[in-house]
Amino acid sequence: MTRLTVPSTAYLNQLDAETGRRMQTASTPESPFAGAAAALAAVVEAKVDALAADLHDVVHTLHQDPETAYEEHRSAAFLVDLLNRHGIKAELGAYGLPTAICAEIGEESGSGTGTGTGTDAGTAARGVPAIAILSEYDALPEVGHACGHNVIAATGVGAFIALAKTLEENPAAFPGRVVFLGTPAEEGHSGKEVMARNGAFDDVDAAIMVHPYAMDLAEQVWLGRRLLTVTFSGVAAHASAQPFMGRNALDAASLAYAGIGLLRQQLPPADRVHAIITEGGQRPSVIPEKAVMKLYARSKYPDTLKDLSRRLEDIATGAALMTGTGVEISWDEHPPSLPVRTNSALTGRWVAAQQRRGRSPLPAGVVSETIAASTDFGNVSYRIPGIHPLIGIAPPDVALHTRAFAEAAGSPAAESGALDGAAGLALTALDYLCDPELRGAVAREFADAGGPVDVPAYFD
Repeated sequence: MTRLTVPSTAYLNQLDAETGRRMQTASTPESPFAGAAAALAAVVEAKVDALAADLHDVVHTLHQDPETAYEEHRSAAFLVDLLNRHGIKAELGAYGLPTAICAEIGEESGSGTGTGTGTDAGTAARGVPAIAILSEYDALPEVGHACGHNVIAATGVGAFIALAKTLEENPAAFPGRVVFLGTPAEEGHSGKEVMARNGAFDDVDAAIMVHPYAMDLAEQVWLGRRLLTVTFSGVAAHASAQPFMGRNALDAASLAYAGIGLLRQQLPPADRVHAIITEGGQRPSVIPEKAVMKLYARSKYPDTLKDLSRRLEDIATGAALMTGTGVEISWDEHPPSLPVRTNSALTGRWVAAQQRRGRSPLPAGVVSETIAASTDFGNVSYRIPGIHPLIGIAPPDVALHTRAFAEAAGSPAAESGALDGAAGLALTALDYLCDPELRGAVAREFADAGGPVDVPAYFD
């Protein structure tokens, strides 16, 4: 029996060293925008701090009772109950999903004809600006809240309640609308995209959320992701008596798997393809007539993800041709995720808010882009301007989706991250609503980056 080898940490050690060197000289540029008045910001921040016990309760209640994608019934009900206890009416089962949540505060939407494109026209059509604050709360199978969505839940709901309390005391405190969206099924299912197709972001101009991590980052690369299922169909035959009468579907899957391995040499540095063969026959004595592969394809840009998709289709088709088998290629059992398009004008206000909390979010480029995952917030960010910064709740060497990160998500550091994250989101939303120059810059940056993308049709 051969010995199991333990993966070397040499590369991670080098990445950590490089990150450490960059951190010594990195600094995030100051925001050129004034944002909200200092006195009002202080009021909102105090409202967040007054919610500390509630937010800690969210962190620990969800952490102790993790629910996976589309099964977050207790988590969603807990958040709705919290909103109700603070006098806020919330809808459970919003936008066609039983575990989605929607609540709103602020001015009415006027004619309700807003474009939701993140442009000045979107605000003008409604007469008031509108911003969405997002929470996630689904967990992972087996490892629970190893992505820290319990913390995300607390940050979003805390920010929204603080703004609601501010408006309750002073209805003229700030203009516009704030929408709270509880978004289920981020892990592998793209719940935000389902909500978006049902209109969740049609009447808002920007969207913000924060994700827990092992350090404070103002911006980090998030890859687009697609799901691919490839089914090869062959002809069964006796593997000894008449193998020449068969067409081996497992051979086709094996060739495709090898082809993907060879493709990796020519992929851009941040691209990723992960594949498994989930079905490949039942008995060695029978030529397999069916084989099934499941793949994730990830890339840094929408157009490179589209190109990677085409190349994977070519590999599957070529493997079928070489083996005389049929092939069925099926994309996106769950909606695809685009990369995150970060709005730097909004990010600047997030950084300013975090600096108030004693944190120093690092700019893009400090952490290697090879340490990258995916999120369905990317789809939101290509519809309207958005930010998806990271807040530290774990030691720098702890990775997402590990048991160690799940432990961190229930720690005192998670409590601090939830409170600081809620303050950051509340203050960023407040700045957006109170500062017309900031809103204009956010809209122009979004337009200059290409404007809204028709996400459902993008890969057609």
